[in-house]
Amino acid sequence: MANSSLQILGFALALLGVIGLIIGTILPQWKMSAFVGSNIITAVSMYEGLWMSCAFQSTGQIQCKVYDSMLQLNSALQATRALMVVSIIVTIAGLGVACMGMKCTNCGGDDKAKKSRIAMTGGIIILIGALCAIIACSWYANDIVRAFYDPFTPVNTRYEFGSAIFIGWAGSFLAIIGGAMLAASCPKEKPSPKYPISNRPPSSSKEYV
Repeated sequence: MANSSLQILGFALALLGVIGLIIGTILPQWKMSAFVGSNIITAVSMYEGLWMSCAFQSTGQIQCKVYDSMLQLNSALQATRALMVVSIIVTIAGLGVACMGMKCTNCGGDDKAKKSRIAMTGGIIILIGALCAIIACSWYANDIVRAFYDPFTPVNTRYEFGSAIFIGWAGSFLAIIGGAMLAASCPKEKPSPKYPISNRPPSSSKEYV
């Protein structure tokens, strides 16, 4: 019963994690304009994401523009975009595999040991997908920090972390916890008891006169 509860909790956390990864990948707030100059009052806030850049005006209007060409993007943005897409696909595939191996489902046959191994495999796949997302978010964050402290970067073009990158990190850690729970839910095989082999001949119930 405890093993089944661990699987359900791990699956729920991994599902929340992949939802966070999808939301973080779609949102354009991966980095936002930083107000580090002498004039901190501005009418427009700039945001950039993996797929588009947006301008938020003080009047409440939002203008977004999708990136025209992939070749014009820097290497960090291209790598982050590819890793996040791969992470989402791999994590969803891991959820599907784990679902077949969970004790509360009828998929994967009736063999409990086999189902536990399938659930463990799904957890490992989820861990791989979550690690891809952590690498993507950390790579993008490192690019933001490096550009922020670059003395040759103009003050009005410096950016800081946006909300989407934190959502991506949160989704990654939830997926890691959920995948680890699924991977750890495989029970240890109990050794079969070994009985000593008796060399005595079988006793006969016949009586000889």
